[in-house]
Amino acid sequence: MRPEPSGSAATGVTLIGARRRRDPRTRRTAAMDSAAVGPTFRDATEDDIDTLVALVESAYRGDASRVGWTTEADILEGQRTDPEGVRDVIKSPDSRLLTVEQDGRVVACCHLEHRGDHAYFGMFAVSPAVQGAGLGKVVLAEAERAARETWGARAMHMTVISVRNDLIAWYERRGYRRTGEMSPFPYGDERFGVPLRDDLRFELLVKELV
Repeated sequence: MRPEPSGSAATGVTLIGARRRRDPRTRRTAAMDSAAVGPTFRDATEDDIDTLVALVESAYRGDASRVGWTTEADILEGQRTDPEGVRDVIKSPDSRLLTVEQDGRVVACCHLEHRGDHAYFGMFAVSPAVQGAGLGKVVLAEAERAARETWGARAMHMTVISVRNDLIAWYERRGYRRTGEMSPFPYGDERFGVPLRDDLRFELLVKELV
């Protein structure tokens, strides 16, 4: 959706011959209107695979990911996902891979999977270039709404690497609770990355949606 014009031609733009002079107040208003345009959500297609792989990698792996706060570069090297994994998610009948666009580009994504009375949340990535502006909260809220409306999910489940205290705290502020239920990290399976420490585990977080 495009932002509405901030003013009429008479007040926002003055024409003098072939030159246009813009009122500085109009420029400020246009910038604010542009920033206020929210993200749009859609289901991913196979045409999005390369873009989504690059997005996920940029948010978690390598030095480039250090621009944002979601980086895992200090605990994991190697890949976070691959084209085959993203394709499997897109084609699964019990999954939705939400793709988030803003200003004409893909800036975030997340995976929802129907698992009985709850939905599983994963592959959550926000471009480091736009982290810290509140987009993650918007995406998470939309994912919760979609899980309720698509499948009637009564809860959202996710697993987070247990040493990611900052990330877990972020989810706790949004209503998720730590269960203490742990599952092992898949050491030796480089599809999930190359660990830089030997104490990695996944902890289950849960939030009731009703």
